[in-house]
Amino acid sequence: MSLVNPTLAGRIQPKDSVETVLLQKARAGDPKAFEELIKKHEPKIYSLLLSMTKNETEAADLFQETFISAWRNLKSFKERSSFSTWLYRIAVNTLLMKKRKKKLSTVSLDVPIEHNGEEIKRDFAGDWSDNPLASLENKELRDRLNAAIGELPEKYRTVLHLSDVQGLPNEDIRKILGISLPSVKTRLHRARLHVREKLSEYFKRT
Repeated sequence: MSLVNPTLAGRIQPKDSVETVLLQKARAGDPKAFEELIKKHEPKIYSLLLSMTKNETEAADLFQETFISAWRNLKSFKERSSFSTWLYRIAVNTLLMKKRKKKLSTVSLDVPIEHNGEEIKRDFAGDWSDNPLASLENKELRDRLNAAIGELPEKYRTVLHLSDVQGLPNEDIRKILGISLPSVKTRLHRARLHVREKLSEYFKRT
């Protein structure tokens, strides 16, 4: 015997039912539905691009390119992942295509650190999001943090932002970047390690 009240059954809808309906309409060629759809994801996508470029004009341009590309390729979305993950991937690819045309000065995290002829093995327990430094209120310290993140190579900075700023799980990041889960974890670890080292240097001087 069903325990669902038949008078309520028609009202019970999946949490993402609104997005599903908008997506169906958009894929059928409804631009207004697509506009409503992207409004749900606009803040996070723009935040990602702004964080990666540090330039509002460039981030805005990339934002427009991302959603133009999404509109043009909407019918190719196979729903193997969430719509937001698909959008993130388009945004990251759009960003990386632009960045490849520029030469960036970055810090290599692949070179092992040695001391007295021995490689130093370093590890940190817990996520960066669990670290009290993740909620910095001191402007100078925030600037130091942003500078440390800005020194990261693109692939590390992207993973750090997706994980620690956007709060995405590693599995989603794997899909967005098209890399393996171990690669996500390795890049995230190295990125956090670099940032923490830079902040440690700052504290030693203060």
